[in-house]
Amino acid sequence: MAKRIQFARTGGSEVLELVDVTPADPGPGEVRIRNQAIGLNFIDIYFRTGLYPAPALPSGLGTEGAGVVDAVGEGVSQLKTGDRVAYAQGPLGAYAELHVLPAEKVVVLPDEVDVETAAASMLKGLTVQYLLRQTAPLKGGETILWHAAAGGVGSIACQWAKALGVRLIGTVSSSEKAELAKSNGAWATIDYTREDVVERVRELTDGAMCDVVYDSVGKDTWETSLDCLKPRSLMVSFGNASGPVEGVNLGILNQKGSLYVTRPSLNGYADTRERLETMCRDLFDMLGSNKVKVDIGQRFALADAGKAQDALAGRKTTGSTILLP
Repeated sequence: MAKRIQFARTGGSEVLELVDVTPADPGPGEVRIRNQAIGLNFIDIYFRTGLYPAPALPSGLGTEGAGVVDAVGEGVSQLKTGDRVAYAQGPLGAYAELHVLPAEKVVVLPDEVDVETAAASMLKGLTVQYLLRQTAPLKGGETILWHAAAGGVGSIACQWAKALGVRLIGTVSSSEKAELAKSNGAWATIDYTREDVVERVRELTDGAMCDVVYDSVGKDTWETSLDCLKPRSLMVSFGNASGPVEGVNLGILNQKGSLYVTRPSLNGYADTRERLETMCRDLFDMLGSNKVKVDIGQRFALADAGKAQDALAGRKTTGSTILLP
């Protein structure tokens, strides 16, 4: 038997339960991973609440983890039992001691990247990779706005942007989070609880505004984000922490300066094995060179997954959070 977190109905964190299950054997093209660390992400909450529908109930949860290959299915040649590996995509079920998923979604970890760092950075780091290197291929010298700059994704983005020579303005909710974002390389920070974000961006940029806005908050920041952009620049909406953006009149993009908008996802970019491997090499190079250091601000036992999600949703976390089976 093995432990896993599952939910039989959508709702608050109270719907999560720790249960014993019989581990599944990997089928053709699959591997079974014995997790040593598991990543916690906002998308997990979206599935738990029903914002994103799970394929079936009861359902496992989570898509990110790291550990060792426990068993290999037929036809898998690129991985073997005992390999140190990590993953950020695949079927729900990473909140578990053992997880079966397609081998094509699993990558071998280089020696310089430990399992906790991998579990804390695979989904978040690959998200930053596609946002900064593909969605808007930044060259250096740009000014960008990043909401939630002290969170798990934001902490990586601050460092990666600095390494690229990009000026990142980060929004935060406290002076402590402002200091964290600055220590990670943010060019400037804005405390949205006491400062007007648009006016502060205008002051910081001498009225030029931003080349790109990266918004994982959603409904509460949509209009503010648009007002921080230069004409003909890009709005990247990549999360829904405050709820989904709905009822958008496309004419507003014209009114605010012929703006562009995109709603990307990791699965839309790492959609082939070749692209996934290229993105992982970029991430591992940043981690191995110490240009990006992953701050694991919180560690929770697997059994306390609900408490961990509540802390994340309540913006009481900094950096990345991992679960330990």
